[in-house]
Amino acid sequence: MAEHKETTTTLNTLIATLIDSVDGYRKSAGEVDNQRFAQMFDARAQERQQAIGHLQAAVAAEGGNPEDDGSAAGAMHRVFQSLREVVSTRDDQAIVNEIERGEDYLKAKFEKAMQHADLSPQARQAVDTAWQSVKTGHDEMRDLKHSLQASH
Repeated sequence: MAEHKETTTTLNTLIATLIDSVDGYRKSAGEVDNQRFAQMFDARAQERQQAIGHLQAAVAAEGGNPEDDGSAAGAMHRVFQSLREVVSTRDDQAIVNEIERGEDYLKAKFEKAMQHADLSPQARQAVDTAWQSVKTGHDEMRDLKHSLQASH
């Protein structure tokens, strides 16, 4: 039973973090001036929402109650709080920098979760599927940040 509890706790932590990510992307999409960025952020939010669904299904399969809210406290919440403050400036470079910082945090959370040897096969598959979204999003935001820095 402890193994299932640890698995559901790990998955629910990832879910809460992804929910924060979705919220950050949606807020950013509505505030950036560059429409290409807005579309990119909207697409990333939709992709993350799908990853959340996979993780929630894995929690339910483990007999747990899937998280359906973001992290009210914790590092990811602080990262996205910083993002909200930056978004109010409508500075595309600053918004991308904050999103990339959030992606770094999210990537580290997933890397830590993937080290859990006791994840069930279904939980591991859900984490691996969500990881693809996280890795792609991280790399995309990193590359966007670097291209914006190079153009200034």
